[in-house]
Amino acid sequence: MEIIKKRNSLLGEQVVKNLKSRNIDAYFVSSKEEALKKALEIIPQESSISWGGSVSIESIGLKEAVRNGNYKVLDREKAKTLEEKHEIMHQALSSDFFLTSCNAISEDGILVNIDGVANRLAAICYGPKHVLMIVGINKIVKSVEDAISRARNIAAPINAQRFDIDTPCKKTGCCYDCKSPDTICCQLLITRYSKIKGRIILILVNDNIGY
Repeated sequence: MEIIKKRNSLLGEQVVKNLKSRNIDAYFVSSKEEALKKALEIIPQESSISWGGSVSIESIGLKEAVRNGNYKVLDREKAKTLEEKHEIMHQALSSDFFLTSCNAISEDGILVNIDGVANRLAAICYGPKHVLMIVGINKIVKSVEDAISRARNIAAPINAQRFDIDTPCKKTGCCYDCKSPDTICCQLLITRYSKIKGRIILILVNDNIGY
């Protein structure tokens, strides 16, 4: 395990360097605990905060921390109606911090994300003052092509299981490039550079987290 951690550390440090070359603020931490600490150091008190459907931010305890902290939380999970949920999702696009993860990162620092409703992709592209990503080392792949493949053949089928939706990938575990009404592969976002320096902040964790 120590050998794997060492290899991942070397890889993580290189990926962070490549992310910074693309105007993305990036940090490499060794554990979920360090990731949470770093995230809370980055987010100022009283910031407005929202998020997409990310297992990674939940697994490090970040959602719970901001809910219990001194922040203005735009939490769609608290909505009582579908209309209220969509209103909160729209408000999230004007938040100070939007919390999310990333479906895959190429070794040279390109971010790949895939989505159904695409509110998460919209937030990554434009709107919130900052986008804070929590990403496990397991999401690093060699190339952009590999990143797209990971998003479609690993992340999407697992999320189809998580959301219990009716897609071919839920039944087989691999992508069929479907046009099912339930498809969660409606929009594909490739982020090769952040136009606003430091708007996207990524904490890369030397641990397997998220899908």
